Amino acid sequence: MTSPNYTDLSRRNLLHVLSLLGLTAFGRGTLSASTLRTDDTGATRRFLIDTDTASDDAVALVMALRNPGVSVEAITVVAGNMPIEKGLQNALYTRDLCQSHAPVYRGSAAPLLRPLHTAEYVHGNDGFGDIGLPLTGRTPAPGHAVPAIIDVINRHAGEITLVTLGPLTNIALALKLDPSIAQKVTRCVIMGGVGFGGVGNVTPVAEYNIWEDPEAAKIVFESGLPIEMVGWDISVESAVFDPQETARLRDIGTPLAKFCVDIQKSLTQFALTRTKLAGFDLPDPIAMAVAIDPSIATKTERRYVQIDTQSDLTLGQTVVDQLGVTGKPANTTVVKEASRERFIQLLHDSVRA
Repeated sequence: MTSPNYTDLSRRNLLHVLSLLGLTAFGRGTLSASTLRTDDTGATRRFLIDTDTASDDAVALVMALRNPGVSVEAITVVAGNMPIEKGLQNALYTRDLCQSHAPVYRGSAAPLLRPLHTAEYVHGNDGFGDIGLPLTGRTPAPGHAVPAIIDVINRHAGEITLVTLGPLTNIALALKLDPSIAQKVTRCVIMGGVGFGGVGNVTPVAEYNIWEDPEAAKIVFESGLPIEMVGWDISVESAVFDPQETARLRDIGTPLAKFCVDIQKSLTQFALTRTKLAGFDLPDPIAMAVAIDPSIATKTERRYVQIDTQSDLTLGQTVVDQLGVTGKPANTTVVKEASRERFIQLLHDSVRA
């Protein structure tokens, strides 16, 4: 088998990638009504969440699933921090813990063109800190995540907030199969990349979610989606939980509060020894907080952002045109500052019930 061409994002090569990922068999017809959520909660905001469910993703899912103003229409899982089956079971476990009926779909098991690099060394072998949770045996919704994404967006055109917490493989494939969905999403909040002056967490300049599948990220950032980028720099600045803040969260005393803290066991050690933070940080939850309450992003700037897919040195970097030197129109709202206080309050409110 010939290796995919890393520079070729043509339709022909993407069809080859679809074949490699086992995605040529599905159609683009609508899903049956029984597959999608039918319990209309009356919420004014519909969320579609794409996740590679490790320990911080789970907290973000809790925030959305327990928020009375949010209806989670579907959760789609992509390989990234966790291999696809682990991420899928983690999403299902979290969904059930929240007593939700949101459908959870199995998605892409590998990046578009590159090998998968998982992060058990960060989040634990099971992704939830290896604390002994029963993370097997749950059944996802039938069908694949990519047509589910297309169907949910088309079914609720103009109503969907798309929140991405992992590599952008599923979203890129959905956009290639139906480019029109980019114009039907109200907001697209991406946890990924590095904004203004931050550093990377897998290379000196690249954040994991973008670096893991840079070709997919390039497709997404060039698609016309209304992107709001919450980079890892925002997590480092506003979402680090030192021992005192961790104790405050766990002392709320509910099963959800204890879950959100206890599954960070492996991440805490990684943060203290590798990223040199004062405790674990929660990049996906602060992105979810911005999705739920846009005012948590206290300073944003519209900028043109492009993804490096070529250089060995800067692969996966979100290159932010801060001065407008490229002359290209802005395609991304880059979050520059966020309210730590409002984020923590929203998190605490999510786990109290």
